Amino acid sequence: MNIVGITACPAGLAHTPMAARALENAGEKMNINIKIEQQGAMGTINKISKEEAVNASFVLIASDQKVTGMERFKGKKVIRVGINTALAKPESVLKKCIALWENKEG
Repeated sequence: MNIVGITACPAGLAHTPMAARALENAGEKMNINIKIEQQGAMGTINKISKEEAVNASFVLIASDQKVTGMERFKGKKVIRVGINTALAKPESVLKKCIALWENKEG
């Protein structure tokens, strides 16, 4: 399973990288291939390529604001969660997203 996602918060200084790291660490624990792009005050970090977007099972957006570059994910299931939820309970977020995706696919 490949998951791509974006984290973004209004300031983009703390919650954005912290949530990205939390989701990536949770994915590693769960043996999931996950890449998280950060859209924050430092610009875009760890940008998701077109190929990565095409090969993703779904897209996880952990943000309470608008993110840019969504056209890369055309045709993909997009699941949105609040950035604070992703930061506080990353494994739970991934489990729920996977369950949603599996129900959609099955």
